[in-house]
Amino acid sequence: MSAPATDTVSGGNLKGALLLMLAGAVFTGEVMLVRLAGETAATAQIVFFRALAQLLLGTAMVVASRGAFATHRPFLQVTRGLTSLGVWYLYYVSFLLLDLALASTLTFSTSLFVTLLAARVLGERIGMARWAATLIGFAGVVIASGASSSSVEPGVLVGIASAALAAVLVLLNRILVRTEKTPTIMFYIGVVTTLGTLPVAWANWQPLSGEVFTLLTCAGLVGASGMWLTIEAYRAGEVSALAPFPYLRLVFAVAAGYAVFAEVPSANTLAGMAVIVATTIYVARSERRRGLAAPHR
Repeated sequence: MSAPATDTVSGGNLKGALLLMLAGAVFTGEVMLVRLAGETAATAQIVFFRALAQLLLGTAMVVASRGAFATHRPFLQVTRGLTSLGVWYLYYVSFLLLDLALASTLTFSTSLFVTLLAARVLGERIGMARWAATLIGFAGVVIASGASSSSVEPGVLVGIASAALAAVLVLLNRILVRTEKTPTIMFYIGVVTTLGTLPVAWANWQPLSGEVFTLLTCAGLVGASGMWLTIEAYRAGEVSALAPFPYLRLVFAVAAGYAVFAEVPSANTLAGMAVIVATTIYVARSERRRGLAAPHR
C-alpha cells in the first residue's frame, strides 16, 4: 500500500530541512577555513581552489546523471561562470575583512537585490508589499553594518557588492534553466571559474605550507559540497516550506565567530540580522514561487 501524498511531502520537507541545516554548517565551516588560510594565502589562490572543487563536482554530477557536457547556451554559460568568479572573489574578501556574523548577514541581502533587478531587467510586476519588504530589508542592511553618513566600512561595501552581483546570478539561472540541466550548469561554472582564475592565481601565487594547502583544499571541497547539499535539499522539499532554514547559517556564524575567533556580534548586527531575515524570507518565498533556481553561488 503506497504512502499518502501528504506523508511523502512531509518526509521530503523534513529531509530538505535537515540538508539545509547541514549546508548552513558546511558553508560556515568553509568561511572559517578561508579565514584561517587567508592569513598567508592570496585571495586568488582561495578562489582557484574553490573553482577546481566546483569543476570536480560539476563533472561528477554530469557523469552521475548521464547528462550532457554540451550546452545550448555557451555565451550565457561563460557569462554565468565569470559572474560566479566575481561573486566568489568579493564573498571571500568580505569574510576576510568582517566578522563572520556580519559577513554572513550581508549575503542574505541577495534576495532584496533580486527584487530590484527583476523589476528593472525582466519587467516583472512587483507588488507594494514586496517593495515595502525590500526597502525594510535594505534598512536592515544599514542597521547591521553600523553605517553612518560619515563612514562605511570597506568590508561592508565588498559584502554588499557580492550580494548584488549574486542577484545577477539568480537572473542568469532563470534564463539558463529553461534549456540547460543543473549538472551542465554546474560543470560550466567549474570550467569557466577554473580557467578564469588560474592566470591570476599563478601570477600571485604565494608559497603554501602543507597546513595552508590542506586548509585551501578542504575549503574548496567543503564549499562545493555545501552547494550540492543545497541543490539536494530543494530537490527533496518544497521551496516555500524550506525558506526559513537557510537562515540557521547565521546562528552557526555567530557561534563559530565567538568560539574560534572570539568575535561578539554588535547590537546593530543582531538587530539588522533580525530585520533582514524577516524581510528576505518573505521576498525569497515570493521569488521562489516564480521559479527561482537555487543555489546562486
